Amino acid sequence: MGKSYVYPMFIIGTLFFVFGFLTWINGILIPYFQICLELSNFQSTWVAFSSYVAYFVMAIPSAWILKSTGYRKGMFLGLIVMALGTALFIPAAITRTYSLFLIGLFVTGTGLALLQTAANPYVAIIGPIESHAQRIGFMGLANKIAGLLSLAIFGSVFLFNADDIIKQVEVASIVEKEQILDSYALKIVNPYIIVTLILLLLSVVIYFSKLPEVKDETENQAEEGIESKSGILKYPYLLLGVFALFCAGACEVIPIDGIILYSKSLGISINESRYFAQYTLYAMIVGYIVSVLFIPKYLSQQKALLLSALWGMFFTIVAYFSSGIISVGCVILMGFSASLFWGTIWGLSLKGLGKYTKLGSAMLLMSVVGGGIFPVIFGRLIDINVDYPQTSILLLLPCYAFILFFALRGHKVIKWSGFNK
Repeated sequence: MGKSYVYPMFIIGTLFFVFGFLTWINGILIPYFQICLELSNFQSTWVAFSSYVAYFVMAIPSAWILKSTGYRKGMFLGLIVMALGTALFIPAAITRTYSLFLIGLFVTGTGLALLQTAANPYVAIIGPIESHAQRIGFMGLANKIAGLLSLAIFGSVFLFNADDIIKQVEVASIVEKEQILDSYALKIVNPYIIVTLILLLLSVVIYFSKLPEVKDETENQAEEGIESKSGILKYPYLLLGVFALFCAGACEVIPIDGIILYSKSLGISINESRYFAQYTLYAMIVGYIVSVLFIPKYLSQQKALLLSALWGMFFTIVAYFSSGIISVGCVILMGFSASLFWGTIWGLSLKGLGKYTKLGSAMLLMSVVGGGIFPVIFGRLIDINVDYPQTSILLLLPCYAFILFFALRGHKVIKWSGFNK
């Protein structure tokens, strides 16, 4: 990485830290809301849906905003919107209103979408596309380290003595139950006041930073072997990449956001399982270190994606046929492969798009909605498969299968007629 890019990459790394801190907290919020709002598994997973659907709704509008504001001001606006979203948690907790929590999550996700629409292509164009997965590896480390801190801090606050709260609620009268749950819901107020203030402070820092505007050098170029085309829909490998990243959302989010629900369905206490999301992030951090050290010097993006898909398929099958802590351990190990999906799929999908690079980036970001849709289905599968909840983990198998297809062939398809060959 050139010295001229050290400062901007530090700024972007700080933003990826913010992404991680507020994205991976969902793994704690899902069981927390399930307890204090008395939700089913299906209802509680709407936390993930509300967060990720914002990416689908706001990705292309965010690209339009960035076109007029530029990267720096766009990032500033994103942080302001995120602060508005986190501030909504305060009245939501006081009134114990789930819909208001979900609105706060959506607004926060809207700000994140604007930030990521700026940050991801910035990382892509700041250096060669072949080493994009390596640069994303650095960003991923910042993201997952922040996630670890988020889960450790908020998990110790929101889920402390959660099993005792559940037992108290089961034997309490209606009035006593309301008092217990009202008090439990207020645990979120002070932490989210602090988070809101930090976001506002960071927005000021970004606004007055000297983050350079980087010109997309590929804007008027087509990669060798890929002719310039008249529309974004005429790039099959991009559209296949969008769907592959949609599937990757399930493979990344469920092992973190859904692991406490999954563990609980297998009879493991919350007091024990509240640490499991952190373990998944540790597995992801190892994956990011591998990407930084080996891609592209020793391992191509395509080969890394192929091996990661096979890894995920293997542990999905083992998780289904095992039980208890063994099954949970397999889900945790899926985090290793999930860490390699984002950078590799993104890099393989953006090659040679030329003037469509920014639009292609927005489309890829829209696919993150998979991280919201699949957990909802996952929660519903746990609810309806009480006797054998491992069935729910099979949801990941077709996702890994499509990612495997994209690694083997999909990223090579430059014409729709290529499917017939």
